[in-house]
Amino acid sequence: MLKVFYSENIDALKQKGLHWADSFSTACFFDSNQYADPYSAFDLFIAAGIKKELIHSVNDSIKELEAFLSENRSYVLGYFAYDLKNEAENLSSNNPDHLKFPDFHFFLPEHSILIKGNEVQIESDQADEIWRLINEFEVSNIKSSAQKNQIQSRFSREEYLETVIEIQKHIQRGDIYEINFCQEFYAENTSINPIEIFSKLNKLSPTPFASYYKSDGRYILSASPERFLSRRGSKIISQPIKGTSSRKSDLIQDEKQKKSLLENEKERSENVMIVDLVRNDLTKSAKEGTVKVEELFGLYSFKQVHQMISTVVCEAKKDLSNAQIISNTFPMGSMTGAPKISAMQIAEKYERSKRGVYSGALGYFAPNGDFDFNVVIRTILYNENSKYLSFQVGSAITLDSNPEMEYEECILKGKAITEVLS
Repeated sequence: MLKVFYSENIDALKQKGLHWADSFSTACFFDSNQYADPYSAFDLFIAAGIKKELIHSVNDSIKELEAFLSENRSYVLGYFAYDLKNEAENLSSNNPDHLKFPDFHFFLPEHSILIKGNEVQIESDQADEIWRLINEFEVSNIKSSAQKNQIQSRFSREEYLETVIEIQKHIQRGDIYEINFCQEFYAENTSINPIEIFSKLNKLSPTPFASYYKSDGRYILSASPERFLSRRGSKIISQPIKGTSSRKSDLIQDEKQKKSLLENEKERSENVMIVDLVRNDLTKSAKEGTVKVEELFGLYSFKQVHQMISTVVCEAKKDLSNAQIISNTFPMGSMTGAPKISAMQIAEKYERSKRGVYSGALGYFAPNGDFDFNVVIRTILYNENSKYLSFQVGSAITLDSNPEMEYEECILKGKAITEVLS
């Protein structure tokens, strides 16, 4: 049953709704943080409780998802971990997996809440009761976690610099043109209050694809700025990010940072390479002649960083399922490099942790056939059962890369998370 309500204080409702959803063993919270986006379908989406779920760690995920979606014409929410790549290509993931998240999880929620403007749509058999519970929830009763988290890295600075130089030798040999090389930061035997950490992260670094996802003691706390893939009618949209610079408190200096990023030939070259890769990926799902670059080198400013974002679109073939369209483009080129398969093989060789959910995709399928998935970056992953916390950061390595500057870019990308956990 769908019922519509109205609220004059959406900010308060947002916090209450997040805490209410967290009372369930499985829940998610997608927050656009009021960023203007022509492809967003809502300002906020909250889902809680499970009617049905699909959880997987082996092959045939796409076929199972196709069947699950065809049987459940409603909102279905979940994620693909990076290692879904192993199903589509002759690839493997043998690096240590400390987090132990499933490679694939989707669920049909008992209760869903969609907010746009001051309108609140609740789909549930208990819509009136949920509306009452959320509005009466006392957020101030939530206990704060005080533990400091001892963050470590899988690479020392020197090891990272040496590895970048080794990777550049592959580029010199022509094995690849570009690669997204990632490193893990982690804390063991640590306890956090996930909802408190996410709230702090979302306040410090509000982004258009912020997400809180909880499933049986495993948490995804994301401040992602990047859209992987979206469908609106027959239109497919991908918005890869390549190009990052820090924000400055001084307005004049901040404008100089933006101008410098936009004119940086290395960053522009990286962006073009990934745009070409995305165009190629989309051709597998597109009607002939419909793939086009809607925006190249778009400059977008977030609270912590400026980013260079391009938009590539196409018209989808009629005979392809949504699951197959995602599979045709997964994993996203911005997190692999080019050529895609060689870049993934080399990344596996030099990285020291399984990526897992990191650089995967988190989002939803809508009852009308649309979907929207982010790129899981700027994200804390936490296993409450093993008390293991992890976040990874990466940067694009090319022949022109300065290893020191790439290391600093990684630190910049992880800055908001480091501040929240310190």
